[in-house]
Amino acid sequence: MAKVHPLSDVQTESIGENTQVWQYCVVLKGAVIGDHCNINCQVFIENDVKIGDNVTIKPGVQIWDGVTLEDNVFIGPNVTFTNDLIPRSKKYPEVFAKTIIKKGASIGANSTIVAGNIIGENSLIGAGSVVTKNVPANTVWFGNPAKQKGSIDEKGKITYL
Repeated sequence: MAKVHPLSDVQTESIGENTQVWQYCVVLKGAVIGDHCNINCQVFIENDVKIGDNVTIKPGVQIWDGVTLEDNVFIGPNVTFTNDLIPRSKKYPEVFAKTIIKKGASIGANSTIVAGNIIGENSLIGAGSVVTKNVPANTVWFGNPAKQKGSIDEKGKITYL
């Protein structure tokens, strides 16, 4: 059974076993969250969001419509996702751009992930990065705009370019 802090507003019923949602979170009714996730305080999750199993989301993150986080993903504090490439007040696209964070990927604190990109399996995005294009699996990226700086193996060992 999921544990939801009483100071959160969780509208979805699609939350997996042993998932923890901490205080001051808002999770809209269409969101789907897997098993064994840790959703830290002050996280907002919109309707068209899919979160896999064993995902960690640190405080201050908003996950907008069109974002998918696959299994074993780590989202650092204050990571920013976008979903509209030409945002205007009170004007919405017919469909929001889809962003996929693949299995085992980690995104460092204060990074921005521009809509419509895929972050590859087991990749690592360094803190403060701005991701403007697809990131291949098992690679390390950082900077603004983020650029590939190395590769990472299954044990977490980084080899820099």
